[in-house]
Amino acid sequence: MGTPELPVPAGLVLRPFRGVRFAVEDPAKVTSPPYDLISDADVEFLLDSHPNNVVRLILPCSSRSNSSPGAPTDDDHPSSGPATPGTGPESSSHPPAPAPTSPRSPSQTSPPHPASPQPAPPEFRPDPTSPAGETPLQPRYAVARDTLTEWLDTGVLVPDDVPALYVYEQSGPDVLQRGLIGDVGLADPGQRIILPHEDVFPGPIADRLALMSTTQANLEPIFLLYDGGNGTATQLVDEVAANRRPLISARTEDGLTHRLWAITAPEEIAAINADLHHRQALIADGHHRYATYRVLQRQERAARDIHHPTPASSNILSEQSPAPRPSPTPASTNDAHPAESPAPGPSTAPASTSDGHPAQPPTPGPSTAHSGEPSATSGSAAPPAAAEAAVSEHAGAGTAAPAYDEAALGPWDFGLALLVDSRAYPPDLKAIHRVIQDLPLDEAVAKAKGSWQVHDYKDLAAGLAALERAPEPAFLLAGEDGTHLLTSPDPLQLARAMPPDHSDRWNSLNTSVLAEFVLPVVWGMRDNDQTVRIVHHDTDAAVRLAIRTGGTAVILKPLVVDDVLAIAAGGERVPRKSTSFGPKPRTGLVLRMFATD
Repeated sequence: MGTPELPVPAGLVLRPFRGVRFAVEDPAKVTSPPYDLISDADVEFLLDSHPNNVVRLILPCSSRSNSSPGAPTDDDHPSSGPATPGTGPESSSHPPAPAPTSPRSPSQTSPPHPASPQPAPPEFRPDPTSPAGETPLQPRYAVARDTLTEWLDTGVLVPDDVPALYVYEQSGPDVLQRGLIGDVGLADPGQRIILPHEDVFPGPIADRLALMSTTQANLEPIFLLYDGGNGTATQLVDEVAANRRPLISARTEDGLTHRLWAITAPEEIAAINADLHHRQALIADGHHRYATYRVLQRQERAARDIHHPTPASSNILSEQSPAPRPSPTPASTNDAHPAESPAPGPSTAPASTSDGHPAQPPTPGPSTAHSGEPSATSGSAAPPAAAEAAVSEHAGAGTAAPAYDEAALGPWDFGLALLVDSRAYPPDLKAIHRVIQDLPLDEAVAKAKGSWQVHDYKDLAAGLAALERAPEPAFLLAGEDGTHLLTSPDPLQLARAMPPDHSDRWNSLNTSVLAEFVLPVVWGMRDNDQTVRIVHHDTDAAVRLAIRTGGTAVILKPLVVDDVLAIAAGGERVPRKSTSFGPKPRTGLVLRMFATD
């Protein structure tokens, strides 16, 4: 038997929901960055800001969160280190003003609550040497569920009275982004309504699946971009932000001010959805969470025997491979070319069979300390087989997909999302750097000289300036013994290395050249977590890590937004950790509970 029949939206749908919000004097103190950008040091900083910080829900049993008797180590975010500006909230001098349009009733707008009692430590002790912490599944996620229940019972968290779409604004020096937070209808990849642009891994999906299914909640939104063309939705977002009083105003330590408004009028919600219906969205941030939404949808429907489903051992890997692609065009050729990975370890997802389907689903559980990065034992990105297509093929497999009647849908048929018009508010796309721990800088440079032009610089600043001027592909290598710029690769060697089943645009990306040519051909190593460490944005942190480990930092320029959009529209996916879109939505401003949705 196949996967349960899933409801299929005819277009982009953003449904209102009853948001759940913290009833505290300064909302900034209970917010956090997205879960996969938080280190152990950040957890401590966030909990020092407020003992009821949302990090206790999104990273249960991390550090002293929830009085955990230990903490998994966080090796996937070396750039985080001690809390620095931008990693934690600060007090705001602008507490939120009561708004007459708030969906929360006056009786629910309670004064700040004292910190809720910390739950008793669960009966386990994590192994800090394991990427997953070896924390048993039930205690880790049950702690988050119990904390969430306690906060709802004691008034730390309060549901809004009526469903709403939430206008969300982030503003600060040289930053202004506005969008809508709501329940996005989960679209089949084959519909090309919601486009992924990166591959995903089984470990992070299993982790988020265990958290969402145990808490029955979406605790942080994914980040979607769309071309709004100055349509009704964008105009209404700007009108609300300009003329209505916000529910929340919070200033975080990175200098950004976060404001939230509720749109509750049925006619305005209808006008927004009429405008969105024919549009296409790109997943800017949250690929693993969106994949988890779809796995959870099948799991919940199977558990309730909706539309005669099969058992709920739905393949986590079925959310990882690229969507079926349209007929080849100049920007669309064949399936994505997966990076190789070492054989899975004992706690990893199983290897795929020859047809690309997994031998069996991985055991749900975290594969990393905190991050969306897969651990060294979490296996490779899913192969580009038709596993995702298996979900979509049911529409033509004898029985039609269920009618998309919103009144008959469950909360798991939607997922929490921030939707931003990229034409009105162009995103900031930053680079993600690499550190090759076991490759000394002098060896990396010596090997590169056989296929690249190598330019030496005295210091990092000079090298970065030269990298900025250099045409792609170009990479800056840095470490203990200086800085070296790689430019002008040998065209014959490069052409032999790049996969012929990808588009020219895909093959021209610096991350593609790194994954397909520099790492395997020039340096003779695989692009996986055991070899390559990931550092978001911070070049200094990447160099420090390279020096500390005796390795080589590989500094990249950010990709071009138009290239990412074109590749996604063509059905391809960029190599892992190629993009970091921002500003990312702050976690903890509004949560989504299935019971109130």
